[in-house]
Amino acid sequence: MGAIKNWVRLQDEYRSIFCIVDLHAITTPQDPEKLRKKIMEVAMLYLSAGINPEKSIIFIQSHNPDHAALSWILNTITPVGELERMTQFKEKRETAEKRAGVMAGLFNYPTLMAADILLYQTNKVPVGEDQLQHIELTRSLAERFNNRFGHTFTIPEALIEKSGARIMGLDDPTKKMSKSAPNPENYIALLDSPDEIAQKIKTAVTDSGKEIVFDPENRPAIYNLLQIFSLFTDIEPQELEKKYVGKNYAEFKKDLAEVVINGLKPIQEKYRELEKNPDAVMKTLKEGAIRANAISLKTIETVKEKVGLIL
Repeated sequence: MGAIKNWVRLQDEYRSIFCIVDLHAITTPQDPEKLRKKIMEVAMLYLSAGINPEKSIIFIQSHNPDHAALSWILNTITPVGELERMTQFKEKRETAEKRAGVMAGLFNYPTLMAADILLYQTNKVPVGEDQLQHIELTRSLAERFNNRFGHTFTIPEALIEKSGARIMGLDDPTKKMSKSAPNPENYIALLDSPDEIAQKIKTAVTDSGKEIVFDPENRPAIYNLLQIFSLFTDIEPQELEKKYVGKNYAEFKKDLAEVVINGLKPIQEKYRELEKNPDAVMKTLKEGAIRANAISLKTIETVKEKVGLIL
């Protein structure tokens, strides 16, 4: 709700490029077979949710080698201190240390993210608030390169939607909802069954008190649930607050579950259709990679020439 819903709308306003970031995924240990399935799952979810290959470009990151090439060149102008200050690295490092140690890929992945953006002379990057620091690093690297080698990159700007920018966990309204959370009760996945969705919402954390109040400071849990309800119905949270005056949490959660189940139903139905024809999905992704490479090739050739590499 904080990303894909906005992406679908933005397709009508911008020339949009969507990338399934498999190279980012392997910055933490992955089972190869599961990774391949997840790559296709993400692609089919994007398509099911409304990403339209006729309007936009959609492809798998590793299918365009320019991403890795530009990432390496950006690494050569990125101070170690800037990467050490990245909040997400600090957070992920704790988990990584417990599992298998911290690898260089995890440390350097912000430069790969910068390459993802800068390759396409991007103007706007639709992101959540938690990614703002990465956009600032991307801007800094673009400006540093431009200052040293002459104007090469467009300086991108973050595009953050007010609603859905930061949905919090169902089990903890102080932390972001995340599909990588260890507790599956933290999030609702797009492919969760109606029973799973109803159960997760039923057991979602609520605040002390009984009133359905839109109060982010004092009632963060119910505020979060109202946000979700609003995103699925396009009814302002303040209007929902009025609607549920005198009603209890159980009634509200029952209605919320119904709204989410019905809202995800068409996405899930489309996904099941695509699942039957993976070859057609892969064809779309391969064609997207060719279109993406046609754009990025101009950038990477200019970059290589400016840094002194022989083309």
